[in-house]
Amino acid sequence: MQPSLTHFGQRPNRYPAWWAVVCFLLLFVLPATGATRPNVVFILADDLGYADCGFNGGKQIRTPHLDKLAAAGTVLESFYVQPVCSPTRAALMTGRYPMRHGLQVGVIKPGAPFGLPLGERMLPAALREAGYHTVICGKWHLGDFERAYWPNARGFDHAYGHLFGALDYFTRTRNGILDWYRNGERLQEEGYNTHLIAREAVKVVQAHDGKKPLFLYVPFNAVHTPLQVPDEYLQPYAHLPEPRRKLAGMLAAMDEAIGQIVAAIEENGLRPSTLFVFSSDNGGPSPGRVTDNTPLRGGKGGLYEGGVRVCAFATWDGQVPAGQRLKEPLHIVDWFPTLLNLAGASLAPERQVLPLDGRDLWPTLTQNRPSPHEEILLNTAPNSGALRVGDWKLKLRAGTRRQTEEVELFNLATDLGEANNLAATHPEKVKELRARYERWAAQAMPPKNREAQ
Repeated sequence: MQPSLTHFGQRPNRYPAWWAVVCFLLLFVLPATGATRPNVVFILADDLGYADCGFNGGKQIRTPHLDKLAAAGTVLESFYVQPVCSPTRAALMTGRYPMRHGLQVGVIKPGAPFGLPLGERMLPAALREAGYHTVICGKWHLGDFERAYWPNARGFDHAYGHLFGALDYFTRTRNGILDWYRNGERLQEEGYNTHLIAREAVKVVQAHDGKKPLFLYVPFNAVHTPLQVPDEYLQPYAHLPEPRRKLAGMLAAMDEAIGQIVAAIEENGLRPSTLFVFSSDNGGPSPGRVTDNTPLRGGKGGLYEGGVRVCAFATWDGQVPAGQRLKEPLHIVDWFPTLLNLAGASLAPERQVLPLDGRDLWPTLTQNRPSPHEEILLNTAPNSGALRVGDWKLKLRAGTRRQTEEVELFNLATDLGEANNLAATHPEKVKELRARYERWAAQAMPPKNREAQ
């Protein structure tokens, strides 16, 4: 609960009026860290494997820029997202599990007659209300069928990139249609997508005058299919078989691009006041052949750890501990309230019809506090669902004819690879987690994406 200011009106002769304003700012506007409001550079990779990057155990692909940035901050070893793209982005932008919007199944396709509901007060809009300059450079994937769903209408001052995924990295087309825009105007440009996104982000940073704090959201399309990259990025990985070799080249190009953005931040003198966040939007697809989710089971689209636990870190010099590896479970919904609190922005409960599922992760990240969650919903859909409570994880899946149900129970503390189903030997734990899960499932809207069910 926020402290009351009613006491300022009880002794009108003791304090001048301006003192009330100062105290209000100290209590409500400055973040709890005592630091100035940070610039935020939020980088989201697409379809990256848990162990593809060096900072998370990868040994095949060189990621020096990501590794250096991660080493300067805290690696999040138990960071959860949604199984696929659009739901994760919806969770980040709202602080709510996507099942509250009916976006928990599949992705939003071009022309689909739905998107993230317009009644939602999205992260960029909330930060802009707090005085931030808000920019997106990259992939949107939250609706396009009306202009009201496009990035500029959802809180971004500047928007560059594409509305959907799976587009050609050199022509920027999907199914023959160009999907590349700057502030809603279609663009014809030459170059490689990853390079173009980095170039635009660097320009934004170079032009930033510091009058407002910056929120720069950089959701790369890399390393999502189609697997395409300029030949020079393939040469160091000639020893890898395809398609792993192309994935390696794409990640190397993205790592280089991230290095350019970080260099621009440093050259503009913004590094001390900048919080960097990095994550993948879901686990890597085709693990073992394309991506590396070691030591996790499964991959993109599924509810085993390899589909929903991703490589991630946070870095802010002097604020986030350097060289730390945090095991406490967190979820991407947590960044919404965390960033608003750091920005001194209101969570606006009076405008929230739906509950906020995210929790402020800052004490966990910076003070070694326990996870703010008693439980984390990994997803709830008509045919499947999963929930984590402490070290325990319940995973449910309907049978092929929906007449049977597969129930799996894992203890992630002793079985991170989810090899041993303990449901038969721990029926009381299944019952406990099942009751918790059903409470979440009862709050879910029917999925809007009927094709993906």
